[in-house]
Amino acid sequence: MKRLLLFAMMCASMSFVFAQKKFDKVSKVTSSEIRWWGYKVVKTEASSHSGTVKLKSGKFNFDKTVLVDGDFVIDMRSLMAGDVSEEDQIKLTNDLKSTNFFEVKKYPVAIFHLTKIIPLANSEYNSTIYGDLTIKGVRKTISFPANAYVTQFTVVIESAKFSLNRRDFKVFYQSSLKDYFIKNEMDIQFKLSTEVLDNENRVPKKKK
Repeated sequence: MKRLLLFAMMCASMSFVFAQKKFDKVSKVTSSEIRWWGYKVVKTEASSHSGTVKLKSGKFNFDKTVLVDGDFVIDMRSLMAGDVSEEDQIKLTNDLKSTNFFEVKKYPVAIFHLTKIIPLANSEYNSTIYGDLTIKGVRKTISFPANAYVTQFTVVIESAKFSLNRRDFKVFYQSSLKDYFIKNEMDIQFKLSTEVLDNENRVPKKKK
C-alpha cells in the first residue's frame, strides 16, 4: 500500500513538472477587437445587423519559443449592436442578451481554446486556425483562415470574416416564427495582439 501511494505521488509530481514546462512562457493579449454580423433571410431595408463584443482575457502558452495553444474568454455581457439608431440599438442589444439568443445572465462568457495554427501557402491568408469554441455551454471544434504572425513570444492574429451556425450553439428563438426569418449563419471577424511577459513576475517587460 505504501509503495502504491509513493508511486502515485511520483506520478503526480511528474505531471506537475510537465505541466509547468508546457506553459513556461505566457503572452497575454493586450489589444483586441471582435465584430459580428447577423442576417435576415428575406431581403429588407434592414436585412442585416452588426456589432461588437469584447474580449475579457486572452493568453498564448509557449514551450520555450514554440506556441503550444491559447485560451480566450469573451465577455458576452459586452455584446452590443452598433448599426441602428440609439433606441433600436438598446432594443436589439437587450434582445440578443436575453433568453431569445445568448442568455448572457446564465452564460456570461464564451470560451475559445486555440489548439493549433497551420501555415497556408499561396493563399490570401497565411494560416488556418483550429480550436474549440464554447457558447451557452455548447462546445464545437471550428477552423477559419487568418493572418497569424508569431515572433518570439509576440502574437498578432487578424482573422478573415468566417461563419458560425448559431443553431449549433442553441442561439435561436424558442418556439417562435420570428426565428425562421433569421439566417442560421452569423459571421465573426477579429484581430488581437500580445505583449511579451516576464513569467517570473507576471508583469509586462519594459520596452528599452
